[in-house]
Amino acid sequence: MEKKKVAVPLVCHGHSRPVVDLFYSPITPDGFFLISASKDSSPMLRNGETGDWIGTFEGHKGAVWSCCLDTNALCAASGSADFTAKLWDALTGDELHSFEHKHIVRACAFSEDTRRLLTGGYEKVLRICDLNRPDAPPTEVDNSPGSIRTVAWLHNDQTILSSCTDIGGVRLWDLRSGKIVQTLETKSPVTSTEVSLDGRYITTADGSTVTFWDANNFGLVKSYNMPCNVESASLEPKLGNKFVAGGEDMWVHVFDFHTGEQIGCNKGHHGPVHCVRFAPGGESYASGSEDGTIRIWQTGPASHEENDSHSGNGPTGKVKVSADEVTRKIQGFHLGNEGKAREKDKVLDT
Repeated sequence: MEKKKVAVPLVCHGHSRPVVDLFYSPITPDGFFLISASKDSSPMLRNGETGDWIGTFEGHKGAVWSCCLDTNALCAASGSADFTAKLWDALTGDELHSFEHKHIVRACAFSEDTRRLLTGGYEKVLRICDLNRPDAPPTEVDNSPGSIRTVAWLHNDQTILSSCTDIGGVRLWDLRSGKIVQTLETKSPVTSTEVSLDGRYITTADGSTVTFWDANNFGLVKSYNMPCNVESASLEPKLGNKFVAGGEDMWVHVFDFHTGEQIGCNKGHHGPVHCVRFAPGGESYASGSEDGTIRIWQTGPASHEENDSHSGNGPTGKVKVSADEVTRKIQGFHLGNEGKAREKDKVLDT
């Protein structure tokens, strides 16, 4: 019975093209939030618990490959095929700054202290932008050996990691020297990297393998072969006893962290799964797919009331939440209903 309830997701519509990146904020006084990147060029912000749409960040002129929120969910950032990374006000939806690049930006990440933005992409250059002085030239870290696919911060912003589109391994850079201090060797190019909330583990997905590394000594902790090629993996943040992975078979798989045994399989997407991420409290996880939808899956059994009110598999996929909650989350987000209308127009135009 439990697995059946897990397999009923909240379905979040709105994107008109594939969803290629997802990012959850930490838990804030106002709850937690989910931002999504899509090839439709318009990142979207949602209530992380209910999946309810809050607003759309408009301004990119190409596919958006990466997105993130800062620690307090007050600012958002996105990296795009239009050769820019953009900084956004997550409360109003306003564009705060556009960081110009010379090629496609595939990855972006806020530092833990929220003062810096790390970017990488086809230029093979890691850039660190000072958000207190956005017009100042960014700091450039030593050249990457290949086109950059993912980036992340760790060790209190003293170390950054990156993976490449065309070569295997994860490289760890010491910011003080600007040099690679360690490479985590993988068989295939790494398509997903995640640093656990407690800073203990680095989770990577490459080819048909999901690997967990010790984030402090960089030793191998666990490595499991997956039933298919997976593009993304995420570790449960509270107990660390399970992880999810998604890829080309269109399913979202749940595995036991300690044994690698599959303990769940969620079916519902109609295209390959490009990204999976656990919510910060571990009570749910989200998946984004080639089919343009985001699905939020409950980790444990939902109550009857939740199943009744959140008709995630219904014909519209709409989520019911209290009017007060919606008002609190979206007040000030300047797009409002006009943004929703524009989204619908975009879908009709494609």
